[in-house]
Amino acid sequence: MGSKIREAEAARDALAAALRKAGIQFPAMDIAPEGAGRPPRYGFVNLGQVSAPVVHALAEVIVKGAAVTEDPAEWTA
Repeated sequence: MGSKIREAEAARDALAAALRKAGIQFPAMDIAPEGAGRPPRYGFVNLGQVSAPVVHALAEVIVKGAAVTEDPAEWTA
């Protein structure tokens, strides 16, 4: 398994854990490596189809978190 896939899996798992802490669950998240037959340059995290109420809940959590840290220099990418 390539490092890009491992990176994408770690990102998916971190997001799933953070969402669980906020009481939010996406129905299906998986890894979608780009490029067939060659090592991927990127490992994409597919967030799946999420219902409108879940998206609203996610937006609310993001807004609350952003209000805690108003200085964008403190945000991490």
